[in-house]
Amino acid sequence: MAIVHMEPVSVRVRADWLDGTPREITWGELRLPVTRLTAVRSETAAFKAAVGPRTVFEVETPGARLALCYTHRSRRWTVDGVDDEVGLA
Repeated sequence: MAIVHMEPVSVRVRADWLDGTPREITWGELRLPVTRLTAVRSETAAFKAAVGPRTVFEVETPGARLALCYTHRSRRWTVDGVDDEVGLA
């Protein structure tokens, strides 16, 4: 399975208040519980200071595997990739 990158889509995320890991994703009318966190990548030095750092979480939900990004400066969650074998309907 491979994550296919796509145009970022804004989503709402409920995260754990202690460590910030995503627990539930709301994508439009669709609510997806996070069943497993497969990877975390901190990109603190990958962007210019004006853009700010971001953290990428690869998560599994009952319907798909997603690349979920949190941009620290804007405090915004986006979905930047979806598993190429499983799509969201």
